[in-house]
Amino acid sequence: MPRFAANLSMLFTEHPFLDRFEQAAKAGFKAVEFLFPYAFGASDIRQRLDTHGLALVLHNLPAGDWEAGERGIACHPDRVEEFRAGVAQAMVYAKALGVKQLNCLAGKAPSGVSEAVLRQTFVENLRYAAAELKKNSLRLLIEPINTFDIPGFYLNRTEQAMNILDEVGYENAFVQYDIYHAQRMEGELAATMHKYLPRIGHIQLADNPGRHEPGTGEINYPFLFAHLDRIAYDGFIGCEYKPATTTEAGLGWYQRLNEQPALRHERETA
Repeated sequence: MPRFAANLSMLFTEHPFLDRFEQAAKAGFKAVEFLFPYAFGASDIRQRLDTHGLALVLHNLPAGDWEAGERGIACHPDRVEEFRAGVAQAMVYAKALGVKQLNCLAGKAPSGVSEAVLRQTFVENLRYAAAELKKNSLRLLIEPINTFDIPGFYLNRTEQAMNILDEVGYENAFVQYDIYHAQRMEGELAATMHKYLPRIGHIQLADNPGRHEPGTGEINYPFLFAHLDRIAYDGFIGCEYKPATTTEAGLGWYQRLNEQPALRHERETA
């Protein structure tokens, strides 16, 4: 069974952010991820990781003014210097926190900018980021996001992401495959993950509709978890979902997996 990371931007939000690490460990998670660390000192986050025996598997590059509705700036031609400064900031945190991969959000396409300029800006920014991250043995990820939840998001399909990575041309650049976003935009989940497995650096999950925990919607997660084993996906799956009620009440799917003997043995010997 795949390994799971609790997304602390979405789960355990009943608690202050720095207290969520303890809650994740108590729930049985060995790894966590989150959107952004930048509102907190790296040493404070590191202390929580170490105290609770957690690995950090992912966070994002700075993505503009999140509270104002921005969802990334990597395709914005007028914000290249801000993007580059964000890459530097993210690498400082990555070094302190021991994370090995950073996700880059393309952002919403700004009005009045041609497709050619959007793509050129995005590709050039990704080349810069991939080159900088490579110096520090880090992987760069890009994530297609559905345009129902975020209208106008520039990167929204798996094939589009693969074509862009071909143009970027760096071997440390991969796709972050979010099952929820992919289900909303294109379906074909199992076949797509199998086809592009060598180029997928990280997977995230949520069910559809509602973006809640597995088992609340239409996605056959038991099949997909077994499928990921069959195709030998060896990365983490980030639990980036909104609990239908509370995090604790919605963890039944995860607890049932933990009760399986093979998975329990794997966790005890990890």
